[in-house]
Amino acid sequence: MSKNLRKGLRFEDQARNYLQSSGLVLLNSNYRCRFGEVDLIMRDDDTLCFIEVKFRKSRFFGGAAASIPRTKQRKIIKTALFYIASRRQLANQAMRFDALLIQQQADGSNHINWIRNAFYAE
Repeated sequence: MSKNLRKGLRFEDQARNYLQSSGLVLLNSNYRCRFGEVDLIMRDDDTLCFIEVKFRKSRFFGGAAASIPRTKQRKIIKTALFYIASRRQLANQAMRFDALLIQQQADGSNHINWIRNAFYAE
């Protein structure tokens, strides 16, 4: 396993723990299909949440928030729709697309910013 993959999984674990402590329930992590990948799929009460996790060590180039371009959003949306289509029980489920941004601070600590409804399916 590469160093970057290990680091990515560590931050996804941190994100999952943060969201679970906020009441969300994990359904799937690192879900992949032919359209793309979703880092975390969780349930927030009656809402299905597709969550992109991003870590940035630096605020250069916009930091973590700027790292989910429209092309990546479209892939996440297609992947989410495929996930729902393959699970009939979720057909009428409310859904949203969240981003959990982990930004390293100057003192080395991490700041977590959970953005609900970070983007929308068109």
